[in-house]
Amino acid sequence: MTNDTTVTEFILKGFSDILELRILSATLILFIYFFALLGNLSIIAAVTRDSRLHTPMYFFLKNLFFMDMCYTSVTIPKALINSFMGSGVVSFWECVAQLFLLVMMGASECSLLTSVAYDRWLAIHRPLLYGVIMSRNLCTELVIVAWLNGALYAIFHTINTFSLQFCGPNVIDHFFCDISPIMRLSCSDYHTNEEIGFVVGGCMILGAFFLTIISYVLIISTIVQIHSADGRWKAFSTCLSHLATVILFYFSGSLAYLSPASHYSPTQGRLVSVFYSIITPSLNPVVYCLRNMDMQVALKKILVASK
Repeated sequence: MTNDTTVTEFILKGFSDILELRILSATLILFIYFFALLGNLSIIAAVTRDSRLHTPMYFFLKNLFFMDMCYTSVTIPKALINSFMGSGVVSFWECVAQLFLLVMMGASECSLLTSVAYDRWLAIHRPLLYGVIMSRNLCTELVIVAWLNGALYAIFHTINTFSLQFCGPNVIDHFFCDISPIMRLSCSDYHTNEEIGFVVGGCMILGAFFLTIISYVLIISTIVQIHSADGRWKAFSTCLSHLATVILFYFSGSLAYLSPASHYSPTQGRLVSVFYSIITPSLNPVVYCLRNMDMQVALKKILVASK
């Protein structure tokens, strides 16, 4: 990332330009953040401690909730500190690191959701061979691939963003370092980098999305062949939580990263970012526990043990 950048630090505007609204927003998000941490940690502990949940699906979910926890922790604590302390200063390299980690967590989760969809299709389509095919080694390899894919994708976007020149404006109209608001600060022409990032991001997000959709088409085609209504509902109910998470993740992610930096709106950017960086990770534990009796029992054991 060698260039003629003279900016050594950035200033994050925070959740709002209005002080009172910024403090109010930060307070609300603080409670949501603690709820997200508590929910994700509780499920990770429940899956780890309950031997009945030592299955491929819950192995993926444990990693998914760990990613969610990291995803929110990359941006929210710093944003809260800046809001309450009244200082939004971040160094250039701190901003680089935050963007890299943010993109890596999001892309890794994108890949992992695809693996979960494949796991659900295999469990429904090949139940007798499921335990043999979806071995512990394969599960571990799929998770490692998700992390590596996220890291490579993050390296690309970090270099693509910070290879631009930053020699003047340094106020980021956001509450964390994100691609679009940073590109808009560049004193060089960022449109080529923007177009390359848009194409690569579109291929990554839409590619993973279509693979997930293909898995669900195969799942539905298998379910409709089940003769009993109870059997069809039982098979489909195992996918509902994942399907809800996929919809939340791709809806918010598409709004955030499938629009050009030149069309970036600070207000819309903040609202969308709050949704995908804190609201969605907070809802995931609720979504997965709402109709999952095994998870509810495991969580009750955690609560009883803690008393």
